Amino acid sequence: MSENGITTAGEAARGALGDVRDASDEARAAVGGAGGEVGEALRPHAEVAFAKELSALAAADDRTRPERWRLSPWAVATYLLGGTLADGTFITPKYVGPRRIVEVAVTTLATDRALLLLGVPGTAKTWVSEHLAAAVSGDSTLLVQGTAGTPEEAIRYGWNYAQLLAHGPSRDALVPSPVMRAMTQGMTARVEELTRIPADVQDTLITLLSEKTLPIPELGQEVQAVHGFNLIATANDRDRGVNDLSSALRRRFNTVVLPLPASADDEVDIVARRVEQIGRSLRLPPAPEGMDEIRRVVTVFRELREGVSADGRTKIKSPSGTLSTAEAISVVTNGLALAAHFGDGVLRPGDMAAGILGAVVRDPAADRVVWQEYLETVVRERDGWKDFYRACREVSA
Repeated sequence: MSENGITTAGEAARGALGDVRDASDEARAAVGGAGGEVGEALRPHAEVAFAKELSALAAADDRTRPERWRLSPWAVATYLLGGTLADGTFITPKYVGPRRIVEVAVTTLATDRALLLLGVPGTAKTWVSEHLAAAVSGDSTLLVQGTAGTPEEAIRYGWNYAQLLAHGPSRDALVPSPVMRAMTQGMTARVEELTRIPADVQDTLITLLSEKTLPIPELGQEVQAVHGFNLIATANDRDRGVNDLSSALRRRFNTVVLPLPASADDEVDIVARRVEQIGRSLRLPPAPEGMDEIRRVVTVFRELREGVSADGRTKIKSPSGTLSTAEAISVVTNGLALAAHFGDGVLRPGDMAAGILGAVVRDPAADRVVWQEYLETVVRERDGWKDFYRACREVSA
């Protein structure tokens, strides 16, 4: 076995993998397009968008770092939760929630157990996994997107069939998966929507996570993970029963549940931050007095989600949708675009009503009844909401 933890056979296989960091650097250089600037990308990767913060944290970080980590666990947690460094650099919060949840997630990545981020849709599981990978490995792009059609090759490896037919199985014909690349480079791989992947494909991860080894029987070789490798998977609570994890696979993960925002103020803060970031990316002008409408959307979503009005006086039926924080962000962003392109630039109830209706009424029969009842029993009687009530009645007609 060589010093980096890969067997002699695995060493030969790795020659076909190339240097993932070189590939990532090339990808980042191409992000800017003709202008050559990273800012031209519609949605830069976390390690690109927050490069200055990551660099400042690395410079100020004097704590012990696990092998091949770009930052110490303390600095990774600071990157996610935000704070101010000794030199005055402000680190923006990427996740608003209990600190202990982030600390447990970061600590898990420093052990030999994989991390499973679990929660209802819209609780920032993908967002957190991306930023964890960016802070730990400096590269969040080693990603497998889980779907009902995800094949085993997406997790293990595939083949260049032109090479395979011409020369047979060889290291040059091998096409490594993102997980395989992470293993050879000691980096963090990500698997999104794990419970959407077929059960037999999920089980590909069992040996990989327990033995930290990926066999390549066609070549009589194997790849062993080097220090620094780990895996973050995400799954949402509503997918239980679609392709639920086997007990054998679940034991390979340390599960961290990401809750919905604890308070309305927290949720408003999250929505406002993300809308500002997305609006900047889309070149949308900032909306004056937009916070009132953001708070209104959050209030509507929370009341319908929880089945009771904010003052606790009125019971409310809940619709079939999740009405997550992510959906609130989408509704406000759409409203901001309407105000910018078809209004006077000021975010008003009329800009929000159609988006809220689309988010709430997923089942045209049952959800429409719930929405109409909510409008008449809660919104209509609320002080300062008359314009919003009229706008919602108009789009609901």
